[in-house]
Amino acid sequence: MFSDPQTITVNAVAQVLPRVENNGKVSLYQKNDLTFTLKISHQNQGSNRIRSMVRVDQRSVVPDPLTTVNDYETMSVYIVIDRPLAGFSMAQTEQLVAGLKTFLDNTAVDKLYGQES
Repeated sequence: MFSDPQTITVNAVAQVLPRVENNGKVSLYQKNDLTFTLKISHQNQGSNRIRSMVRVDQRSVVPDPLTTVNDYETMSVYIVIDRPLAGFSMAQTEQLVAGLKTFLDNTAVDKLYGQES
């Protein structure tokens, strides 16, 4: 189990997220003001696969460009590791995740934001 609390650093500011829910295969960490949420979950997919997910949500007040009324919106970023029960080692999983993290530099994120593929 991950420790309680978890910390996510966004824009050089540490966001401390205490655990607010845990049911064995799903843990939810959240700031009191709901601005940041971290979800860590695991699901069995059939009899021979496991899907593990880490997801961070940021909630913010944003202006509606049509009405100029402020409202809450949420943005999410998550990574899913979908693997068979056997065949890939922990080291191979770490290497693949490290490769994806390296790929997702600011240039790649800018292109994703601009909807390039």
